[in-house]
Amino acid sequence: MKKLVLSVAALAVSAPLAAFAASFDDVATVRSIVPQMIRVNTPRQVCMSEFVPGSPPAERSVGGAIIGGLAGAIIGNQVGGGNGRTAATAVGAVTGAMVGDRMQNDSGTGGREIQRCHMEDSWSERPAGYSVTYRYGGREYTTVMQRDPGVGIGGPLPVRVSVMPE
Repeated sequence: MKKLVLSVAALAVSAPLAAFAASFDDVATVRSIVPQMIRVNTPRQVCMSEFVPGSPPAERSVGGAIIGGLAGAIIGNQVGGGNGRTAATAVGAVTGAMVGDRMQNDSGTGGREIQRCHMEDSWSERPAGYSVTYRYGGREYTTVMQRDPGVGIGGPLPVRVSVMPE
């Protein structure tokens, strides 16, 4: 109950003061507009493909060609008959020798493609607001506005004026 009485008393004391407050719209004159810029970093990933060669073989060897030739000859001998069998054996031996040589001596000579990526900074500037200086009632005031006021120097700037007694 005591809190209620104090609240009502505080309201009764402040009510007459509110009756004397007045506000109205008027126009000031713009003196300067200065954009307030901030630097913003938007990092981006940059990637490049690179070919990394393999290590070369130490020495060429004939072991793969010999084993491949023998295997090819055996497989070729299974095909055909008579002179066809002899030709198939010869073709199998040559083909097997080539495949065996390539398998043994080409290992390690190839390479591979790898991708290397890194981050790069990408800086840009953008407005964070506008410092606007204006003249009203013979005085200069400065405020920061979120948007450009849309008028040039010397142009009209709408202002809200509030008047209260001291």
